[in-house]
Formats: sequence, structure tokens, C-alpha cells
Amino acid sequence: MTVLKTSMRNFFAHKGRMALSAVAVLLSVAFVCGTLVFSDTMNTTFDKLFAATSSDVTVSAKSASDTGETTSGNGKPPVMPASVLAQVRSAPGVKSAEGAVFSSAVTVVDADKDNLSPSSGAPTIVGSWNANEARTMKVTSGAAPKGSSQVMVDKDTADKHHLKLGDEIGVINAVGTHTAKISGIATFTVTNPGAAIFYLDTPTAQKTLVGRTGVYTNVNVTAAAGVSDARLKQDVKAATGGHYKVQTAKETADANRKDVGSFLDVMKYAMLGFAGIAFLVGIFLIINTFSMLVAQRTREIGLMRAIGSSRKQVNRSVLVEALLLGVTGSVLGVGAGIGIAVGLMKLMSMTGMNLSTDDLTVAWTTPVVGMVLGIVVTVLAAYLPARRAGKVSPMAALRDAGAPADAKAGVVRAVLGLVLTGAGGLGLYLAAEASKASVGSMWLGLGVVLSLLGFVVIGPLLASGVVRVLGAVLLRAFGPVGRMAERNALRNPRRTGATGAALMIGLALVACLSVVGSSMVASASDELDKSVGTDFIIQNDGGQPITPQAAQAVKKTPGLARVTEYKVTSADYTTPDGKTLKDTDITAADPSYATDLRTKTVAGELKDAYRPDSMSVHEKFAKAHGIHLGSKIKVAFKDGATAELTVRAITSSDVVIDAGSKYISTATLAKYVPADKMPLDAMVFASAKDGQQAAAYKSLKSALHDYPEYKVRDQTDYKQAMKDQIGQLLNLIYGLLALAIIVAVLGVVNTLALSVVERTREIGLMRAIGLSRRQLRRMIRMESVVIALFGALLGLGLGMGWGATAQQLLALQGLKVLEIPWPTITVVFVGSAFVGLFAALIPAFRAGRMNVLNAIATD
Repeated sequence: MTVLKTSMRNFFAHKGRMALSAVAVLLSVAFVCGTLVFSDTMNTTFDKLFAATSSDVTVSAKSASDTGETTSGNGKPPVMPASVLAQVRSAPGVKSAEGAVFSSAVTVVDADKDNLSPSSGAPTIVGSWNANEARTMKVTSGAAPKGSSQVMVDKDTADKHHLKLGDEIGVINAVGTHTAKISGIATFTVTNPGAAIFYLDTPTAQKTLVGRTGVYTNVNVTAAAGVSDARLKQDVKAATGGHYKVQTAKETADANRKDVGSFLDVMKYAMLGFAGIAFLVGIFLIINTFSMLVAQRTREIGLMRAIGSSRKQVNRSVLVEALLLGVTGSVLGVGAGIGIAVGLMKLMSMTGMNLSTDDLTVAWTTPVVGMVLGIVVTVLAAYLPARRAGKVSPMAALRDAGAPADAKAGVVRAVLGLVLTGAGGLGLYLAAEASKASVGSMWLGLGVVLSLLGFVVIGPLLASGVVRVLGAVLLRAFGPVGRMAERNALRNPRRTGATGAALMIGLALVACLSVVGSSMVASASDELDKSVGTDFIIQNDGGQPITPQAAQAVKKTPGLARVTEYKVTSADYTTPDGKTLKDTDITAADPSYATDLRTKTVAGELKDAYRPDSMSVHEKFAKAHGIHLGSKIKVAFKDGATAELTVRAITSSDVVIDAGSKYISTATLAKYVPADKMPLDAMVFASAKDGQQAAAYKSLKSALHDYPEYKVRDQTDYKQAMKDQIGQLLNLIYGLLALAIIVAVLGVVNTLALSVVERTREIGLMRAIGLSRRQLRRMIRMESVVIALFGALLGLGLGMGWGATAQQLLALQGLKVLEIPWPTITVVFVGSAFVGLFAALIPAFRAGRMNVLNAIATD
């Protein structure tokens, strides 16, 4: 009980000093809890959606996917004859059945040809209005569509694009372009997942999406009273002869949940990973806080030991303080986490996914995980300072309070740090020299962990040298004030090292990712310059195929010397070694593609692969299956016949663009795949006539004005698009890493604040002998800047080493250019100085306001 009372007294006596550490715990716990609540809420939302939209039993074509996505390679959904509806209705246990048609391989535009698809990446769906859709959608304005001239749109899409009744829209797909006027607006009765949904009547949907009537993509079946879904599935399957895919509501919902869940899991664990980084940074803050508090209370602890307190009691007293800190920070963090989850939901709503707070899901495990994690991390971080407190002897009562007992890093610590750093460096070297990416990745991970631990442990030793260099370069210009700032930073190397290490972790990751991202862009740009011989690339950024109408518009564009169509399909391979490979990609292109992409070959010439009944394979595939020039491969095309193709070329596997592709000509593909089953173009390449590039570029954009879903890019545009895509990903990662950097800044603030308290008497004496308030504040700011720049130097240097090693692994995949983004590195380094200045504002202000006499009289 005495230990608890002592701990409580000390905790509340130093509550101001504990506040920043509590904030670090709060932020870390909040990020974890917020991630868990947000992901659970997303799962709840989609579970409700899938349960509401799934009929008791759904019948679809055999080739349709389990998730209900029914787009095939030719841009049209796989369908069933209308006669299946009568077969389903004849099955016992069927209350009702209704045929429907829908497709997501569509683009919908307004009268100005502006794309109405969601910017969030959610699908655009066009389908027939039916009773199953009416379960989740309510017509709130106008009327449901009747006839080919009418279409209905969901309210969220209408609001976003300012659509109203009577507005004309166009549905563009492989069949053609269908225009209609908005007859009605329907509102979701469940949470809108962000999709843009348009409804036609059934005959119009059949003609628009498939090209003919008398077919359905799926049949929605409702069970009679007392009939289970499993029983109904068996009866429907029997009635249809087993020729179609039959799924219960649970099977459909599970398939959809699995599809969405994989994305949600990636997002969830990525965010938890960044929360872990924040926790790691917070550990340094907590260690520093308790180390300084123990140092400042050395005399007090000595007195406690002198009057009979045991080492264990002192140790427990500090750990109980840490427990109180952990509990306080964790409780507040759990509450803040729910607020973060709500904020993320609002953010998602801005992108089109309207998540309702009615679905907010806080599982009992979430606060438990947050509390346990926050408390355990805090107590473990305080363990070393607690042990140090327990070792204080009764004789310490005779010393001056606050005298640092560990001004120099210990020899053992230095040796351990050097060993860990050396081991980490060896791991990075082995990663860079690895001949296989899988082996190199293992060494890279080990090297990153060991080198990070090594720099953390050796930080105090490095602080002594690095701070002196920084002081000589930056601080000497400020005269005596600068020299005092330098000496203050060197006074306790362990503290400076730990504070700098907190900032180092976040900046090391920033530098590493910047190097990797810049190297990827530079490598891909270099590969484009070397390999791509075409002027223009036409594609859909969402992966949708190019419709025949759009491809025809490209071919008719004036000023073009050649147009190359590029298709991707799948086939079953039977290789010379007797193995059968299922659903393996094969690329069909016009012979001019050999000029458009100058792919290296290790045997034969690529142009020969476009001869009749010929193909190419890549080097690794050839070695794995004993293939050489002249080998025969049986290729069973999807939706087509089986061909025996002769290998005429073997391409290098050491490429970036089209890595692993196996080429045939479009003529060969057309020979074995019926015209109505031919896949649409994945991309189209175009080259201008000599000297007409600028005019052809303008003409292409004009020709595809009616097809806004497709982008026309020259090589400069394509490079910029790659750069933007990688840049967006890096910005997202930097945003998540900002949490760790914020915690690190709190660590600098806390260290300075406690350092000011520790030096109260010293500050009073300096003020008494003539140091002005302005000089005092400048000294503390300079000390903070040096500590921040010390952490930045370590972090940026370490991160660039990690990034350079990672690039060597990317080189095994063809990304061979190493590029250090010096502008980014410079901005981060200079920004670190401003971070130091910002962190010192409050401690410097408080130091400047000290009463000189009271400060001198402080014990």
C-alpha cells in the first residue's frame, strides 16, 4: 500500500511531465483501436449489404464468378437462355423466380461526355430493374424505367454529378453506345458501397449489355415457406440439369465477403503496422521520460533507501507510475480510437462510400486489445529506468539532485551496438548480392531490423561525434550561446541518442521508400526509352477492355502510320515435359507489336512468333519445361479450340514491360477462338507518321472524345502517370508515418521540458551572471535543432542504405536504375530543423519565464 501511495503521489506531482508521454500512448492506442473499429464497421456494412442483395438462390452461367461479377473477355457478360427461367420455376419449393441482366464492363457518360464512374475505384453497374433490386433500392423521384428511352440512376450518383430527371446519359460497352433519359432516381435503403448504379428495363438491358434479347445473366429465386436454401439449391440444380452455377444466399454473400475482405485485411494490417511503428517510437519517449525523472529524483530515492525502502519497493514504485501512465493513456486512446474510426468513415463518405454511423461496430476485443497493448508497452518501456532506480544507493541522498549518473555510454552498450550494426550491414550486403529476390528479401528484412537496433543501441556513441560536427557547422556562429547548446546536447549522450532515435525511425522509413519509389520510376522510364517504339498508348486505367467502336475510332484517326491491337486471354498449356498448366495467360497482338515493344530475345526473333501457329515463351518458362526453338506446345484456348503451336522465339525474362508474356498473333488467336468469343483489346498502340506526332496526338484525343473512359498517352504522359501513381502511394504512406513522427516530436518536446526542469538551478545561475531571456531561449532552441538534425542524419542515412539495397532486389526484376531523390532528402533534412525549432517553443518559453531567485534556490 505504501508503494502505491508513493507512486500515486509522484505521478500526480509530475503530471505535467507525464502528459506528453501519455499523449504518445494515447495516439498509438487510438490508431490501433481506430483501425480495428473502422475495419469491423466496414465488415458489418458489407455483411448487411450482401445479406440484403442476395436472393435465396441465384442461378448464373457456369463461367460466371462466385462474386457475381459476370464480365468475360469479349466485354459481354456470360449469359443463359431465357428458357432457364421456366426450368427454375418448375422446381419444387420455388415461390418465385425472376430473370435479370447486369454488367460492370460499362462506362456511363452524361450529355457532355463526362464520365459518371466513381473516382474511388468502386464499380459502375448497369442492370435491369427487378424485384430483387427493389429490396435495397427505393424509387424516390420519378418512375422506374420503361422502354429503351428511359434509365434510372441511384441518388448518390445523381447528387454527385448534379443529374436530374430528363437528363440524357449514354451507356458505352462492347455492344455499342445506348442513350436514354433519366426517368427516375432510386435511393439506397442500405449503405451505398460507393458504386454507381443505373437501371434499364429488362428487354433494353438485354439489348444494351448483351446485344440480344432472350437471355439472362442470372435468375433470382425466392424459396417457398418452410423450404431451406440448401434444399432449394438441390431442387433448382436438378431442374436445370446441373448446367448452370447455383448458389445459396449464404454462398453468394460469403464469396462477396471473401472478395472484399481480402482488400480490407490488407488495409487493416497495413494501418496496424504503422501503429506499431508509432508504438516503437513511443517506447523511446517513455524510456526517456522515466530515465530523466529517476535521475531528477536520485536524491529523493536515496533518502527513501536510507529510511528503509528496499530495491524492490523502489522498482515497483516506478513501475506502478508507468502502469498509471499506461492506463490513463490507453483509456483515453480507446475513446480517441472510436473518434478516429468515425473520422475515417466521414473521409470514405467524401470518396463516395457512404458509411453510416448506425453500423459503427465496437467489438469487446477492441478496447481490450488497446488497453493491454498500451499498458504492456508502457510498463515494459519503463522497466529499465525502474531497474536503474532500484540500484540507487542510500548514499545518493548526499549528492546534488539531478546529477546524471550515465553521462557516457557504457562500453558494453557500444560493443553491442557495433556488433548489431555490423550484423545489419552484413545482412544488407548479402541482400544486395543475392541472385534470387526471395533470398534477398529475407536478408533485407534481417538487415533492416539489425541495423535499426544497432543504430538505436549505438546512438549515444554516435551522438558524441555527430553533435560535435553539427555544432561546429551550425552552432559556433551563435557564439557562447551556440557552444552552450552544443554542450547541453552532449551532456547526456544516452538521452540525446534515445531522443534522436525516435525521430530516426520515421525518417529512415521515409528515406527508404523515397529511394525505392524514385528508383522504380527512373527504371521504368529508362525501360520505356529503351524498349517502347510506339508513340501513343491507349488504355483504360481501371483495366476495362477497349470496345471495338473505340478501337475502330483509333484506326480511322488521320496521321497514324500503324495501329497495334493487344489482347490478353488464358489457355491451358501442355508443355513438352508432359505437364499441363491451367489458366495460363497468353498475349495476342498484331505483328507490328514486335516493333512497338523491342523485347530482347535469347533465341530466335520475336517477329517469327507472329507467324501462323507460332508463339514465343520467356526464358524462365522455357528452362522450367525443357522448351527450345521448334518445340511444340498444345494450347487449349479459353472459349476456343486446342492448337499445337511452334515456339519460334524465346524472350529474355530480364525485362520490366510485359515480363513473363508469351506472344502469338491475333490471326492465330482468331483461328481457334470464335469471333463472338474473341477477347477485346486490353490496350491499343499507335504510331504517327514521321513529323506528325503532335497533330496525331491531338487527333487521337479528338477521336476518343466520345469514349472518356480511355486515356491517350504519349511516352511523356505515360511516365508522368507512373510517377503520379507511385507518388500517390508514397504520399499515403508518408501520411501514415506522420503519426510516428508526431510521437517523435513529442519526445523532443518532453526531453527538452524535463531537461529544463533538471537544469532549473543552472538556468537561474546563468541568468544571474548576465544571460538574457532571448539568449536562454535561443540556447534551448539550438539544442533542440541539433537533436532533431542528429536524428535526421541517422534516419536519412540509414533509410538511403535500406532503399539502395531494396533497389538491388528490384534490379533482379528488371528495375535496374538507382536514383536518390536528393530534393526530397534535402527537404526532409531542412524540415527536421524546423521540427526542432517547433519542439522547443514551449520549453524555451517556460525557461525564459523562470524567476531567477527562485531558480537559484531550487534544490
